[in-house]
Amino acid sequence: MKFASFNVNSIRARLPIVVDWIQKESPDVLCLQETKVIDTEFPKKAFEDLKYDVVFCGEKSYNGVAILSKTPLKNVYVGFDEYKSEGTRLIAATVHQISFVNTYVPQGVHPLLKQFQYKLDWFRRLYEHFDKYYQSDQALLWLGDFNVAPEPRDVYDPNRLLGSIGYHPDEHTAIQRFKAWGFVDVFRLHQQDPEQYTFWDYRVKNAIARKRGWRIDHIWATRPLADKSTNAWIDIAPRLLQKPSDHTLIIAEFDI
Repeated sequence: MKFASFNVNSIRARLPIVVDWIQKESPDVLCLQETKVIDTEFPKKAFEDLKYDVVFCGEKSYNGVAILSKTPLKNVYVGFDEYKSEGTRLIAATVHQISFVNTYVPQGVHPLLKQFQYKLDWFRRLYEHFDKYYQSDQALLWLGDFNVAPEPRDVYDPNRLLGSIGYHPDEHTAIQRFKAWGFVDVFRLHQQDPEQYTFWDYRVKNAIARKRGWRIDHIWATRPLADKSTNAWIDIAPRLLQKPSDHTLIIAEFDI
């Protein structure tokens, strides 16, 4: 099975790119973040025409998550709890006895602002959510835009960037808890080289050519599923197209 994740930075703006990529790569499951559209305006038919089941939860201009699957999705829910809190940032489902959680983690803005504490609190709530509803010995995937680069090789200048949003020690401590709980960074099981990024800031001139990127989009799996992974990679091609998202796709394959 092929799972993929993509922060589209507006599904309506990036719809041709997403449809074209699906037609070329035929993923079993594609998780999207930052769809930035209310549910009544989500382009559901475009994906149903490609024979994908689609679930989503969005809002105008901000956030928004969605899941596309070749197989009908089961056990779908949004948000942390019965109140669906943070529903436009978290959506989950099950396919073939594999549970997966798609998240768009808050960006945090700046370490000195309240939004940064909100981000750390969000990670705490997510950890408690996993610990309450899932087991580390079950087949479980966590995909999405984590808005954190975990290692020095995941940012273009780790010395200068240390302490900034997305590469802060407090964020590293927060996500390390998930690894201690039982998650494995599937990409790093298969790809060890530096300068493999999923995000390049629009504001940085020639960011891709200058390799000024970040790996902040991820596919993590519990050990039973990680042991079945056969490959993982980043597809930079969509980021090189006209009017791209500032992110690109990360993909992992599993022998299931």
